[in-house]
Amino acid sequence: MKLKIIHAMTLSAVLSLSFVVWSGVAIAQNTSASEGQNTAVPAGSDLIDGEVRKVDKGAGRLTIKHGPIKDLDMPSMTMVYQVEKAALLDNVQAGDNLRFRLKSEGGKFVVTEVQSTH
Repeated sequence: MKLKIIHAMTLSAVLSLSFVVWSGVAIAQNTSASEGQNTAVPAGSDLIDGEVRKVDKGAGRLTIKHGPIKDLDMPSMTMVYQVEKAALLDNVQAGDNLRFRLKSEGGKFVVTEVQSTH
């Protein structure tokens, strides 16, 4: 009788543990799948104020320090962004204040518009 109780308790513990482990795997897979998807950037979103920290014309990247972006639920930070067109880098240099617009491509934000505010 004691052996049946121990067997039932062991089986119950194994099944419970399996459920917990596989739930975590399912959540992790769901999270990683959504990372590659495009994040909705509101159409007609406002231009974002920022300061150019670095211009990398060779890589087509712009490092920008910006305040919070409420539409994207993004806090203040300094971040490296890819630019949509290399020509966007022609009229900006480190230290410039600017206004810029972002879009999401493949889970990454891309600068699509730059307005220098010297």
